Amino acid sequence: VSDFDWSSIDTSHLPSSYKTNSWQEKELLQLADHFVQQYTHLCPDRKPLFIHPVNECGVQKFVSTTVRPTLLPYPDLYYWSGCASFVCDYLIMEPLKCPITPPSSLYSPTTILKYQRGNCFDFTVLLCSLLIGAGYDAYCVHGYATLEMCSLDQTQELCPRLRKPPEVPEEEDPNKYKVKYPLEPQSKFELQQKAKKEEESESAQEEERDEEVVMEVGKPKRDPLHGLRVHAWVLVLSGKRKVPENFFINPFTGNHHSTTDECFLGIESIWNHRNYWVNMQDCRNGCKDLSFDLSDSISWEIMFSESNEPSQLPAESPKKDTDDMVSDPSNALEQWGPCMEPSICLTSLLPTAEYENPFSRGKKVILYDKAKLEKWAAYANGDGLVERLTVYADSDCTEELEVREWFKHREDLLYMREVNKQTQLITDHFRPGHPLLLKAHSYTSLEPETGHTVEFYHTARVDGLWKRFENATEMTEYFVGREDFLHMRHVEFGERDKKMDKAGVTADANPRPIVQIKEYFHRNPEKPADEDIEERIFMVIDDIIQLTYHLELHDTIASKVVFCRVIGREKREDEIFLSRENTVKYQPWSSEKHKNMLHLYDLLWELRAEQKDLKQQVRDSEAEMLNILMVREDEEANIKLSVSMYSAAKRGQQHEATV
Repeated sequence: VSDFDWSSIDTSHLPSSYKTNSWQEKELLQLADHFVQQYTHLCPDRKPLFIHPVNECGVQKFVSTTVRPTLLPYPDLYYWSGCASFVCDYLIMEPLKCPITPPSSLYSPTTILKYQRGNCFDFTVLLCSLLIGAGYDAYCVHGYATLEMCSLDQTQELCPRLRKPPEVPEEEDPNKYKVKYPLEPQSKFELQQKAKKEEESESAQEEERDEEVVMEVGKPKRDPLHGLRVHAWVLVLSGKRKVPENFFINPFTGNHHSTTDECFLGIESIWNHRNYWVNMQDCRNGCKDLSFDLSDSISWEIMFSESNEPSQLPAESPKKDTDDMVSDPSNALEQWGPCMEPSICLTSLLPTAEYENPFSRGKKVILYDKAKLEKWAAYANGDGLVERLTVYADSDCTEELEVREWFKHREDLLYMREVNKQTQLITDHFRPGHPLLLKAHSYTSLEPETGHTVEFYHTARVDGLWKRFENATEMTEYFVGREDFLHMRHVEFGERDKKMDKAGVTADANPRPIVQIKEYFHRNPEKPADEDIEERIFMVIDDIIQLTYHLELHDTIASKVVFCRVIGREKREDEIFLSRENTVKYQPWSSEKHKNMLHLYDLLWELRAEQKDLKQQVRDSEAEMLNILMVREDEEANIKLSVSMYSAAKRGQQHEATV
């Protein structure tokens, strides 16, 4: 029930055209009355048409004159989705006083915008005005819909944020000569018996349902007014603005619906700013079988016949006696033109500050099936939060499973955060341009070595790193597009010296010992397989290096080389000791040069140098992770929001706040 008193609104500021009718409008009203009389005579069983309700000033107006095509100076409102989102967010929904009859009044979009509330007809007229102004072929629809749609009940629907994109079907192999293997043979008798059993079980279940009427948990009760509830929505026809097919827009939610959607149960009439059509088609199956070819006089009864030639509207309306009525409907349509010029009232009533803060109650809350969606205006929250989705495990919304938050205008470029309430895992997502090239960061705590997964925009990095995972015992890095074909590096760490920990030495002075480094490489087609390394392992503590090479197409066993430590010999940094005792090689497909000890000596020398470089790279990666955590902790402690240089009002507020 609405708590707003519409009888107390101020209409003194409205222009005289809202309080009186011009001679063209009086002619329109008389033609509309004549049209209604004919319609009632020919279709006595149909409901009364919604054609000339009174406006906020108590003056009767033809519904098409209430539609005011307007293009507002905001980029988002050039598209149907932006217009629909704005209307459903900006206005507060009010139910119809009687759910089975249309309202007795229809207020102008000017008044609806000023007070930011209205019923489904008010929502529809405003949305249709914006869509026509943006170039769409849009129409207001008076019809019937389900209880959930009329009452804005979305508790049985899946939240749009949780809908998965449709899967793209895999393309079939165009090779018609491909061998088709026969299917497993099945007995026709067994299939028939199985089908009979399924039919018997289905019939038994239906009988049980008929005998015991049990209400399913979570299912809505049957609506006694199903098919009678009046609703208004928008129809957008294909053609203009490259719209590929007809569709509906529910003004309460701003959602796109197919014209065959089962939520829409029938249509009485439609209208735009130029004409009015009555649906003459059968709506027993809802809107599934309706044709929206408005030129079809059998399916749609038009009020004013439209000629193919564009009407030449006079610059000034000739003064005529109001009693002299127009006899030709097409002529009436031309006479009607001057009172349908685009209104500038909507633009003046919607300054930038109002557009950027659409929620009159501070925020908007929408309840879905096991989910709650909250919306705020930009800059309403200090952390830039504009949207929060909470997913629950039950329909009563008591146990939280997941929370997703969306942000805007943050200088750290954070735009989304996901929190798993079961594991307490937090994942931050960043837009391109972060100083540290962050793309995503998953963590449970910003403390070091507690389990962090960081994704980077790898195309902006020199080393091609796109992902890194680190915890107290290991670190794994993933690479893309490197010239050396490296795609993964895995590092295992040992425990720190406990004595130095007790002495209060910092982590930098007491680094974790590196136990093992593994690297994996993609195939380099320019090298022979037995010279192209696929995996190399540096066991730093045990002083073992192991190489595994790629396989050729016809090979089954990979070539390997292992360099081991010489037992009983002291290790020196500048010494390479190689013998047949500490070298194990298995290269069945290699040439003679790989069996040469000098070749193995050179290879071991290179590996020792690379191992030293790798250890330094690991230390650099550890330092980079520490720096990332420090920067993120500082960004969260001192959140800053960016303001566009074109937003003078916001810049003034920001300057006042700093002063």
